Amino acid sequence: MSYLEILKQYWGYDSFRGVQQPIIESIGSGKDTLGLMPTGGGKSITFQVPAMAMDGVCLVITPLIALMKDQVRVLRDHGIKAAAIHTGMSREQVIAAMENCIYGGYKFLYVSPERLESELFLKKLSHLKICLLTVDESHCISQWGYDFRPSYLKIAEMRSKLPGVPVLALTATATPRVAQDIQDKLGFTQSNIIRMSFYRENLSYIVRNTDNKFMELVHILQSVPGSGIVYVRNRMATKETADFLNANGISATFYHAGLDSLAKDGRQKEWTSGKTRIMVATNAFGMGIDKPDVRTVIHMEMPNSIEAYYQEAGRAGRDGLRSYAVLLVSPGDKRTASRRVSDSFPKEEFIRGVYEKLAYWHEMAMGDGQGCTFAFSTGEFCHHFSLPVIQTDSALRILTRMGYIDYVDEMDYSAKLMFTARRDELDRIHQDSDTETVMEIILRLYSGVFTDYAFIDEQLISMRAGIDRHRLYELLCNLQRQGVVRYVPERKTPVITWTRARVNSELISFNPEVYRLRMEEFKQRIGAMVQYATRQTGCRSAMLLDYFGEKQKKPCMHCDICCIRTAGGMKYGERQLVADRILEQIEENPDRPDSIFSLPFEREKIDHTLSYLSQEGMIQMENGRITCKK
Repeated sequence: MSYLEILKQYWGYDSFRGVQQPIIESIGSGKDTLGLMPTGGGKSITFQVPAMAMDGVCLVITPLIALMKDQVRVLRDHGIKAAAIHTGMSREQVIAAMENCIYGGYKFLYVSPERLESELFLKKLSHLKICLLTVDESHCISQWGYDFRPSYLKIAEMRSKLPGVPVLALTATATPRVAQDIQDKLGFTQSNIIRMSFYRENLSYIVRNTDNKFMELVHILQSVPGSGIVYVRNRMATKETADFLNANGISATFYHAGLDSLAKDGRQKEWTSGKTRIMVATNAFGMGIDKPDVRTVIHMEMPNSIEAYYQEAGRAGRDGLRSYAVLLVSPGDKRTASRRVSDSFPKEEFIRGVYEKLAYWHEMAMGDGQGCTFAFSTGEFCHHFSLPVIQTDSALRILTRMGYIDYVDEMDYSAKLMFTARRDELDRIHQDSDTETVMEIILRLYSGVFTDYAFIDEQLISMRAGIDRHRLYELLCNLQRQGVVRYVPERKTPVITWTRARVNSELISFNPEVYRLRMEEFKQRIGAMVQYATRQTGCRSAMLLDYFGEKQKKPCMHCDICCIRTAGGMKYGERQLVADRILEQIEENPDRPDSIFSLPFEREKIDHTLSYLSQEGMIQMENGRITCKK
């Protein structure tokens, strides 16, 4: 079948969009390829379609466990066999998934980068026919990227064991320097970058200066209807902000990495379905969300980089309709942003002290500890030693990058269950039909559950039982209360592994590329973000594109700076005249929104004034209709 036929048969689309087809054809011809595609550009199609035309398994490396689970579910819904391996799975689960891929005709295997260091995985991989290696979020492999992860460096080592297999690296955010570094790290035989323009014509970038961010937030959300995301910097602020919005009549919920999986799933579904209008979240939310009608993304504080801001702001308006990316700025924000450098790169003496205290915490003798793994509570550790949490977290990450420890702050552990009632007793315990079904499924899927805990896949069980995850959780908890089972729900636990034997802290070597040079790079990224937030000339969209090495042909004419410049370029009172005539025309012809373009004004002035009226909350533009707001 042709690529287009595969696209139509499995995904139901009649044509490719953006740069999907050039990337697919490049991979199909066996070329290593770097695909630069902005958020919402349809990255998954670029490797899923060519893999379906190849003989073998497509190995997909991604750090986003929730995203890999979701993509596996979607592929299975399309009748395509796929599996995922990630941290928190038992040895038996890993073996089962690998053997399914070796013998079961599976087309896709998703793995987290940490798995590349597992002897079991690498041993099984040698028996697997890989047709394509896909590296998602590939900026993570670059030390100059905004989200560098040391585990990604193992990909290059693994490539040597897959001769002749093309690699597709994908990212939504890469400066020219990072793009070159990605190709170098992945061993591209020659440079091959296929990029989609980062320009978003339907997205208006706005910076609002305010002394009261909460009231400005409410004003914006009351002025611009539709679904939205509000990004905040810490977990406590998610609940605080959501509570404030609810108190002001705007339905909101909150999301952060510390919530259990059931709460995350439930809140995301409420927001995606429209039951809740606003999601208030940390940057843990957003990867892989499938909601095209997000009208507004608002940042309450500056992110650490243009890359992070562009990716998060880009979750607005994927349906192509007018949407807004708003950054709220207060007078002290520039100073606060500068402090993040010392928070993210504490002094060398502090890092040595954290290492020393960690050895004491784990009762680690000099020369011991290599390979030892411990569950770890950053909060308890910092409280015991009276350490600042943010700087301690940064110190642990730097020690990880330098290779002394491996600090994973959110490791997933699968749910596990064991029957405490005997098999013959189960028939005498009356249960409702849902519970009976769940018990039958568990007994059919997992052996040995009467003698020991078995790791269970809650998503699979709930899918087969035809109930949602929250209902499954309630049923299993009820069985535990009855004494039928022992049940440990899926959870996240920080973990530290000592990758080297303990050394004298004075002997810790601060590699310049890990510490000093990365600190300078971080300063530059913070500086670029501050410049974007404080600059009052030019064009917001052009600033973002320039950062990624792309030149914008002309000003966007709908960001806050362009609108101010446009108003200044009109004759005195002209914008008000145009605005008054537009409002009259809309009220007179509510069913013919295109009639405003017959007014005796230049089209550019009408477009500019429409943008102004929308930002001020005087009109509402949605689904091709324009209505006046009373």
